[in-house]
Parts: sequence; structure tokens; C-alpha cells
Amino acid sequence: MAMDLKEIENFIKEAMPDAVVEIQDLAGDGNHYSATVTSSQFSGKSKIEQHKMVYNSLKGRMGNELHALAIKTKEN
Repeated sequence: MAMDLKEIENFIKEAMPDAVVEIQDLAGDGNHYSATVTSSQFSGKSKIEQHKMVYNSLKGRMGNELHALAIKTKEN
């Protein structure tokens, strides 16, 4: 079962309450998304660490309910 935009946003905001999250459905199929996440929690972390934080916020759904997510992170 696919995830919708709001579910993805809710998981990210639950883990990073100050995050500004912009999500796009890239293929219109509910399986391929792009997310831009801006958070002060990214300060001082590498891009890899920032992306891991986003993946971890999805609590194991990446690769299961969520097929593909392109991530762009920004420090607040």
C-alpha cells in the first residue's frame, strides 16, 4: 500500500517538529516522491546525516509502503 503526501509530511514533522516540508508526487502514482526538508536540526550535520534523519523519521516505511523518495535537505 502506498503512502500519501500528508502521511510522509506527518512522519517527518513528528521527528523534526520545526521542519518545513515540501513534497511532490513525481509520477502521479503515489510511489515516487520528492521531499525538500528544512530544519534547524540539520545544523552541523553532513548531507548524509541529514538524509538519514529523514529516512529514520519514516520508521522503516522506505522500500515498503514508500517506494522512492528523493530528498533535498536545508538548514534553517
